Amino acid sequence: MAQFVKVARLAELAAGTGKAVEVNGKSLAIYNVNGTVYATDNACLHQGGPLGEGMLEGDVITCPWHMWQYNVRTGENLEDSMLKVETYPVRVSGDDIEVEI
Repeated sequence: MAQFVKVARLAELAAGTGKAVEVNGKSLAIYNVNGTVYATDNACLHQGGPLGEGMLEGDVITCPWHMWQYNVRTGENLEDSMLKVETYPVRVSGDDIEVEI
């Protein structure tokens, strides 16, 4: 059964940034898009690059390895919408960022 798990504090994720986090043995990336937090798998579908270390522009994350781009809201690859990284529900409780796993 899925449950929300604390992965970070909101103060650790400035607007316009992303960050890699580990939760329950999974590597996820969380992103702050104008105060709304999103979560995806941390691995790029191309060669597993760390999306949490990529450049976030608006709601688009660019993988730092080979520049593949994804919409962090939907997980869709910008070049091929059939390719998607998994996304996860997020909630902010006080200053805690929680992801449903």
